Amino acid sequence: MISIRRARPSDAQAIGEIHAAVWRSTYAGILPDAYLAGLSAQRLAGFYQRAVQDRRDGHAVFVAVAGVAGSPGGATVVGFASGGRSRRPGIAEGEVETLYLLEDWRERGAGRRLMRAMGAHLRAVGCRSAMLWVLADNPTRWFYRHLGGRELAHDEIRVGGKEVEQAAFVWDPIEALLAATAPAQER
Repeated sequence: MISIRRARPSDAQAIGEIHAAVWRSTYAGILPDAYLAGLSAQRLAGFYQRAVQDRRDGHAVFVAVAGVAGSPGGATVVGFASGGRSRRPGIAEGEVETLYLLEDWRERGAGRRLMRAMGAHLRAVGCRSAMLWVLADNPTRWFYRHLGGRELAHDEIRVGGKEVEQAAFVWDPIEALLAATAPAQER
C-alpha cells in the first residue's frame, strides 16, 4: 500500500537518500560520474529539512510512503515531490520542482499520485497553470507526456560542470494535470 502525505521534518533524511539514489540511477551516462558519486545524501537531507519547513511562495513537499506505520515492516518513504510558485515566471504560474521515486517503486501509481498532490496544492495556492523542468536526456520524460504535459520550452543549464539541455513541460490550465492524474474511477 502506498499513501501520499505532506512531508515532515523527520522525512528529510529519507528524501535526501532518495534524491541521491534516483540521480545516480537516472543520470548515469548523462551527468559526469564523479559528480553523481559525490552527491551527499546528508547534505541533500539538510536542504530538504529546510524545504519541508518553507511555506513561502506556496512551497510544499509531499512524500509517497509504502507500508503502514506500526506494522512489522513499518512505513518507508519511497518517493517525493516538491514545488510552489514558479521560479521562472512567464511559462506557468506553478512549478513542480522535483519528482523522484525509487526505481523499485515505479509503475505502481505513486508518481501519478505525487503529481496529483502537487497539482492540487498548486491550484489551492492560486496557480492556474503548472510546469516542470526535466533534463532532455532523462529516460522517464515520457511520463510527463503521458500525463498530458506539453513540451513548451528548452534551456541549457550547467550540472556537475557539464552543459545539458532541459525541457519544460506545461499543463495549462492546471485542471489538465488534475484530470490526467485522477484515479481511474474518476477519469
